Amino acid sequence: MMMLSRRFGRVVRRPAGAAMLTLGLLAAAPQFSSAVSAQASSRSCTTPVTSAPTGPATVSTKSTSFGRVLSVGSGANAGCSLYILTSDQLHSLTFGLAAFACSDGPNPIGQPCDSVLWPTLLTKGAPIAGPGVNGSLLGTVTRTDVLSGTSVQEVTYAGLPLYRFFLDETPGETDGANLFDPVTSPAGTWYLVEPGRGNPATGRVQMRSETVSGSEVLAASMDNDFSLLPHGNFPVYTLSNKNGQACQKFCALIWQPVLTSGQAEAGPGVDQHALGVVVRPDRTHQVTYRGKPLYLFIEDAYIPGITGTQSINGAGAVTPWGVFNTIRLS
Repeated sequence: MMMLSRRFGRVVRRPAGAAMLTLGLLAAAPQFSSAVSAQASSRSCTTPVTSAPTGPATVSTKSTSFGRVLSVGSGANAGCSLYILTSDQLHSLTFGLAAFACSDGPNPIGQPCDSVLWPTLLTKGAPIAGPGVNGSLLGTVTRTDVLSGTSVQEVTYAGLPLYRFFLDETPGETDGANLFDPVTSPAGTWYLVEPGRGNPATGRVQMRSETVSGSEVLAASMDNDFSLLPHGNFPVYTLSNKNGQACQKFCALIWQPVLTSGQAEAGPGVDQHALGVVVRPDRTHQVTYRGKPLYLFIEDAYIPGITGTQSINGAGAVTPWGVFNTIRLS
């Protein structure tokens, strides 16, 4: 994490007084630890990964309020929602030199991300495409961080690893949908997965006016079903570059595009006519405000009582892609 912090520090010249996000050696949260042990023993979707698989995994689909999404297709976790993590792209962008963002490394909760908090979908042999799944998008990646150095294969879809979420107690739940997560390293957003292209199944995002750090700014409502911070509101940013979509690849890991399925919804204090959508190169739909694409800043991610607080940490940040600023609404 220290290496990544230094790297991000080189590409983001922070405004005076803005604090750097530090994830690594924070105190563990007891309520998460107890929840893991209590829930894992009695709920099918919460079970941690403790051993290598004995056969191929099947990936299926199911209908949710976010549309049709990927789910576990067989075994004890059948029907459980599957997720991808945006910051896992760092692993592929660095040709495997960087660790997965959800790994067994230290984090503020004190539980391994890839086996307990977001259990990986492992397979022995090629994964099987269930009804509605695009078999050409299924693949695998070798992991040695899930089971204490044992080499195992995790199922991928459109190149990104697939995970369950330990707070999804039953197959019908989607507690991890659109979760802007500060616990991963680096921070990222967890999305359900639409089966057609493997893009995030975001649902219709809501934009609203939010007072953050004493300023009334445009914010995105994330963490839709997350029990610890339902509908958390996070400030959004625009980019000064005339090419509003200049933020791609590494930039988009730090300044995540605000994504939506269909037209964004105007919440309290926001003009619906000011909201629009632009299609990104990967065919995802990014929300715009008065024609300018919107972004989230990973250092704004927080979970109350675990790490961070609601704040604006990226206003005025000068980067190789331009200057990022919030949108004042008053």
